[in-house]
Order: sequence, then C-alpha cells, then structure tokens
Amino acid sequence: MPAKLVTSLALIGACVASHMAHSQDPLPRKLKGEQVPLVIAHRGASGYLPEHSQGAKVLAYAQGADILEQDVVLSRDGVFVVAHDITLDKTTDVADWYPDRKRADGHYYYADFDWAELRQLSLVARELSAEEQSGRFQQKYDQRMVRLDDEIRFIQELNRLFHKNVGLHIELKAPAFHRQEFGGYMSERLMPILNEFGYRSDRDLCFIQCFEFEELRYLRQNLNCRLQLIQLIGGSPMMLTEPPSAGGEEKMSRTAWVARIISQLPALAEIVNGIGPSLELVAEIQQDGSIRSCGLVEAAHAMQLCVHPYTVRADGLPTWASSLDQLHHWLFEELQVDGLFTDFPDLSLAYRGQRQRQ
Repeated sequence: MPAKLVTSLALIGACVASHMAHSQDPLPRKLKGEQVPLVIAHRGASGYLPEHSQGAKVLAYAQGADILEQDVVLSRDGVFVVAHDITLDKTTDVADWYPDRKRADGHYYYADFDWAELRQLSLVARELSAEEQSGRFQQKYDQRMVRLDDEIRFIQELNRLFHKNVGLHIELKAPAFHRQEFGGYMSERLMPILNEFGYRSDRDLCFIQCFEFEELRYLRQNLNCRLQLIQLIGGSPMMLTEPPSAGGEEKMSRTAWVARIISQLPALAEIVNGIGPSLELVAEIQQDGSIRSCGLVEAAHAMQLCVHPYTVRADGLPTWASSLDQLHHWLFEELQVDGLFTDFPDLSLAYRGQRQRQ
C-alpha cells in the first residue's frame, strides 16, 4: 500500500474514531418511517479545507457524510482529475509554476496540462467575497489534486476498514467543452472506470450529475448507464431538454423559470432519476416575510424524481432563509428533499441527528 495512503488512513482512523466516540447516535437509515435525506459533502468538507483536497474528503468522511461529491475534468493526457473548474486559476498555484502556459483569454486549462504536470501543483482556497469570507480558511495548503480512480480506491478502502458505505456523487464538468477539446463524450471515458470499481446499477450508491442534458441522455440511451442520473439546474434561465434558441437564453422571472422547469419534468423523467436545483429555486420569501415553496420539489416528487438541492453554506444563505437552522428546517421538514449538498457536512448532520431524536 502506498505510504501516502497509509498516512491518510491513519489520519482518517483517528478522525473517525473520535467522531464515533462523540456521536450520540449511529448514522440513521430511517427517519419517521421515511428514508433519511442524504447529506452530500460538497467538494468534501469545503467549508473548512480547500475544495476537493484529500484533507477536505478525509474530514467529510470523518464527520459522517453519506456521499462525497467528485467534480471531474480531463487532463491533456485523458486523466480524470477531481476538480470543479475547467480552469486552474482560482484553486491552484499554477501561475507560480507555469506562468507562460495560459491561453489567449488569460486562463490556464486542465486540458492543456498532463497529469504529471498537474500533480506538482498545490491547491489553494477559492477567493470569496467579503461576505463569504467570514469563518472561512484563508491559508494556502500543501495539498495536491487527486485522480478520480485514486479517489474511488481511497474511499472504497475506507469503507472496507470502517464497515461503511459512503457513496459518490460525480459531476461531469462542461461536457460540451470537453467534446470540443477531445472529440468525444466524457461519459465514454467515465463508465469503464466506474464499472471497474463495481458501480453498475441504480442499487449502487453512485450518482452521476451534470448541467448539460445531452451528456445525461447519451449516458442513458447510448451507453445504457443504469446508475442514478441527476439533472443539475441553475438559478438563472437555461434550456434543459430543449436546444437553446438562436437569440440565446431568455430573460425571465424566477417564477417563470420554475414554471419552465416544471413543464420539462416529464421529458427529464424519461432519462434521469432526479434533479439538483439551486436553493434559490426551491423556496422564496413573500412580501409579509414568510417563506413558501416554489413548487418545484413537489412537482419533481410527483414525477418520482428525487431532489438534491445545492448548496448549504453557513456563510452564504439563500435569499429566502435568515439562518442555517431555518434553511435546514425547510429542506428537511417542509420540502422533504431526498438529499442536500453542503459545504459543512457536520452542521447538516447535526441538524439531521437532532431531528431524528425528536
């Protein structure tokens, strides 16, 4: 076993042992007769450590997250790298290493670097607005990016050692960009990796998500993927199952945008198992200060689609929530979502545990 993996396993062992020793309850699987909403670690415990670093994943695992999210992009030599952006600028020290490798637009792209070059870089904290910086780390950490296959191997080894079943939520980033760069679908490269590690059916705790419906449709119809597929939906209007108009995206109110999404749920349900909407699309605040559902979660559930909204952040609440407790209450109690993405898995798990004990 590689020395780095042994060191990481020793660290995780101490963290998990400490977490379990201080937990009042084991991880609940049922809550009031229903399946417990999944707590999905958004890029790991990214509220505490740089996103997608091994440290962030170790911490999220130790905190008890059900699912670890893995955003993936491709390096020039075809390696799946766990990273959120197709560019390196905001989350690595690439400019210190390769100052002359940026494109004409001023950005550095994963697609222009081989894995051997990328593994030299250190991850840094993403720059945040002044409002977002409260309580966030500001340091640069000597943590390196990870290949997807190594990440899966690491998680599966942890599951074996600790008799757990922490799953994966894999997001294919910018497939259209990758098709242009590499001449093929990302999915064609991804499925052999997932099959190798035993992820093959909707019974496996592995989701594939994407903002681009075409990639999800290709997965289901052309590659016969049986894993659970999630259509991500942003807070601004974009076409989902329909091609964009020649004039570009329409400008519309949130109410009209939600109505558009709901109208497309039947077509989505033929391909995907669920949706991942922005928090701004699931509820809204009224003139009297009260909160009401936008109707999207209920409509999706009526179509037998699961709902995994994003992203719960202690330092970045949606416009309709005034506190983290209120946000959790609405997601868990009022909307009864099937899972949620969170930068702070420990805080979401604490609320879920409190709810279970009531």
